[in-house]
Amino acid sequence: MTTSESGKRGEAIASKFLRKKGYEILEMNYRYKRAEIDLIAFFDSTLIFVEVKLRKNAHFGYPEEFVTKTKAELVKSAAENYIFEKDWHKDIRFDIISIEKSALKEEIVHLEDAF
Repeated sequence: MTTSESGKRGEAIASKFLRKKGYEILEMNYRYKRAEIDLIAFFDSTLIFVEVKLRKNAHFGYPEEFVTKTKAELVKSAAENYIFEKDWHKDIRFDIISIEKSALKEEIVHLEDAF
């Protein structure tokens, strides 16, 4: 499976997970310049920017540990543009959906207000 295919798979799993929790998915793969936001959701009057990380296992670290400071800054930059485009003036939040998915298990961790 390519990195792109793995990313799409993780985003589909995260999207389904969030919908089950009552979130509305507004955008998938929102791009601004060099940045990409995996999911943009709405829940409880809050606009939520979600970074999704999928790994087969945690041998090299938990998926959320792969969200670097640089990646977080890129997501924030794209979020700024989205907020401006939509003229959003209410609460926002940055979350991480961490997914460990192997043939034997699927573990999803939702880290709210992650960065």
